[in-house]
Amino acid sequence: MIEHRQIEARPGLVFDMSVAGDADAPLVLMLHGFAVSRHLYDGQLPALGNAGYYAAAPNQRGYSAGARPDPTQFAQYDIELLLDDAVAFADALGHGARRFHLVGHDWGGSLAWELAARHPERLASLTMLSRPHPLAFARALRDDPEQPTRSQHHKAFLASDAVPKLLADDARWLRTRHAANGIPAAATDKHLAVIGTPEAMEAALAWYRARGTVHRAIGNIVVPTLFIWGDADDTVGRMAAEGTVDFIDAPYRFEVLPGVGHYAADQQPERVTELMLEHLRQHPV
Repeated sequence: MIEHRQIEARPGLVFDMSVAGDADAPLVLMLHGFAVSRHLYDGQLPALGNAGYYAAAPNQRGYSAGARPDPTQFAQYDIELLLDDAVAFADALGHGARRFHLVGHDWGGSLAWELAARHPERLASLTMLSRPHPLAFARALRDDPEQPTRSQHHKAFLASDAVPKLLADDARWLRTRHAANGIPAAATDKHLAVIGTPEAMEAALAWYRARGTVHRAIGNIVVPTLFIWGDADDTVGRMAAEGTVDFIDAPYRFEVLPGVGHYAADQQPERVTELMLEHLRQHPV
């Protein structure tokens, strides 16, 4: 059963969070990416809770109405603050002194890679959805002629009129992209309930605007890692996905889901849950 909680993980910032399971069980912290929300993990949370874990999926900075600094102040969405938020989630959930499992998708995956590189001692395992290691991604941008085209939306999100374009005609752009990636319409409606207003979408895009077009390099990962990639992902090509193995110095599993797009947790929730549980059990806290 999924419960909704509001947690003041940082002073003055109250985050909406979905949780399942016993709060004393090993924590599985699940970070979402752009154009979705904490509901990305609705298919995994109950199963993880029933399997003996404490699963938690927050709406991150800007996505939670109670944790939405002025999105025109890009410094409030600097990646260092986003990383601090993620650590604060674990602390606020009572796991500050214990290792935990970390899951990341898209932008949440970018944070998860950095946390694993900086704080491997905090993590029992890393599960990555649709986000290659930053160095594999940078190499693909240079060497794969298709990857710059797949990533061109990053620059489009920096435009001043990006929000009205994304929300025009009942969020047609987002609904069309979700459908093309196999997200059920009901799941898209849940995500739009979170980010479907100008205020929320401006805050979501502030993540991109704070970063610009520069992608930070990190070192190799020494945390046991599962990378789930759908071969129909419209933003991440095969070179970037397959190349991630070169930057993992730990037990590593690369799982390709045929015909699956960028949002595997929404498109094939049962298979993603199965893979996650196998990985978590192999690398206990």
